[in-house]
Amino acid sequence: MTGRRARTERDADATTLERALEALQDGEPILVHDAADREGETDLIYPAGAVTPDAVARMRNDAGGLICVALSDRVASAFDLPFYEDAVDHPAAGDHDLGYDDRASFSLTVNHRETYTGITDADRSLTITELAEAAATPRETTFADEFRVPGHVHLLRAAPDLLAQREGHTELGLALAAAADLPPAVVVCEMLDDETGAELVPADARAYADRHELVYLEGSEICERLE
Repeated sequence: MTGRRARTERDADATTLERALEALQDGEPILVHDAADREGETDLIYPAGAVTPDAVARMRNDAGGLICVALSDRVASAFDLPFYEDAVDHPAAGDHDLGYDDRASFSLTVNHRETYTGITDADRSLTITELAEAAATPRETTFADEFRVPGHVHLLRAAPDLLAQREGHTELGLALAAAADLPPAVVVCEMLDDETGAELVPADARAYADRHELVYLEGSEICERLE
């Protein structure tokens, strides 16, 4: 019985992962909780190439966290994108003591050059989809010709070996994109609780996913299958 139950659980995990990959391939968002002993947050994750103005509005209204585009280390290197703390010559950029990781994955903030202020849903959608296109063909893109700094979309630079080195939403999202055969650019946005202002607890995140017929995944499921 124990073995049968374990097989059933593994099959259920596989089905959930497969549904998540199919959702991303269809341009739909998924929810991913990293781990209780890490940030303990659930992020709404989109393939960057599928982010419309309505998707930006959803992240603003339903998630409420920071809207960021995670790029693979290879793409970030091609565009010469630094880690933010390495690029800023200011005392506040040093001596980080993060409780959840060795370092943050933040890089620069950008707007696409065809945006106006860069903050509107349409402007951010344009910046994000253009980042996805650039990530798909980095050798064909001169980054500074297409994007300007500073801007309203936060870039995240992934660890070179993704989940083998780091298990943050940056790497979790990009590992899923790779498994779905999508460009190495995903949008992540933390889900916050409107009443408490804290991170949305997993039970409430699952409930949100159920209400909107979205896939919810634990980071551990992704690591077990894709690391």
